[in-house]
Amino acid sequence: MDPSVLITAVIIVVVVIAIWLLLASIRVVQQYERGVIFVLGRLTGAKGPGVFFVFPFVSRIVKVDLRIVTLTVPPQEVITRDNVTIKVTAVIYFYVVNPAAAVVNVLNFVQATTQIGQTTLRNVLGQSELDELLAQRNKINRDLQTIIDEHTERWGVKVTAVEIKDVELPATMQRAMAKQAEAEREKRAKIIHAEGELQASAQLAQAANVIGSQPATLQLRYLQTLTEIAVEKNSTIIFPLPIDLLAPLMGIMKDYALNSTATDGRERRSDGPPVQAVPPMAPPPPRAPQPQDVPAQTVPLQGYPRQ
Repeated sequence: MDPSVLITAVIIVVVVIAIWLLLASIRVVQQYERGVIFVLGRLTGAKGPGVFFVFPFVSRIVKVDLRIVTLTVPPQEVITRDNVTIKVTAVIYFYVVNPAAAVVNVLNFVQATTQIGQTTLRNVLGQSELDELLAQRNKINRDLQTIIDEHTERWGVKVTAVEIKDVELPATMQRAMAKQAEAEREKRAKIIHAEGELQASAQLAQAANVIGSQPATLQLRYLQTLTEIAVEKNSTIIFPLPIDLLAPLMGIMKDYALNSTATDGRERRSDGPPVQAVPPMAPPPPRAPQPQDVPAQTVPLQGYPRQ
């Protein structure tokens, strides 16, 4: 074989291998990523974004996404402090702030964050009452975020927010809460109605004072009432009868009743108390005849003339 041909073939093979190694060494890191580079197993740091040369068989690069990750916590059955079983679903928002720690300190930071989120959710909600969970959800969200962020800090993960997505209550508890809300609404309605009655009575008292000071005002009010009734185009006319017109008649009737009562009292005092009639006594029952009641008979003696 010609030595020149052999040299040419070797050069071509070397060039091909060099080109392949060069192309295999090129790594592109996006703007939202960072590349954690290991050279012979040793961490050299995180680089990016841009193009980097990582020689194969010697170096290794691990890409880490820096965008915010939305993690949905699976539904968790939790028993609250007041012994109510609920099913809660939450959402965790986090992102990587230290790519090297996220790769070196934890095997899978997404799975680890999911597990610590579930555990913390059970612990925090188990120490809270149902009313507190429903009324102070923002406070519970902040507590969850603080606790989870403390655990994930050494992993290079920053938790930005934890939101309780859904709270599923038992059917019996829903009915009980509905009854409680209905009773609360009825109480408010009664209080508002009582306050309205109080204010209306105060206004009516002031109106009565004004109307009582001017007698003509009552007549004008009667006419205004008739005008309001006539606007409705009703065939029936209701005319209010003033109580003032009936007051003299009621006074006369009252005086007559008092005079009649006084007259009857004087007649009883003058005549004395009435004598009750005594019914006649019934005749005594007939008495059986006795021997002493039979008259003696005279028997004449024989031999002697009757004188």
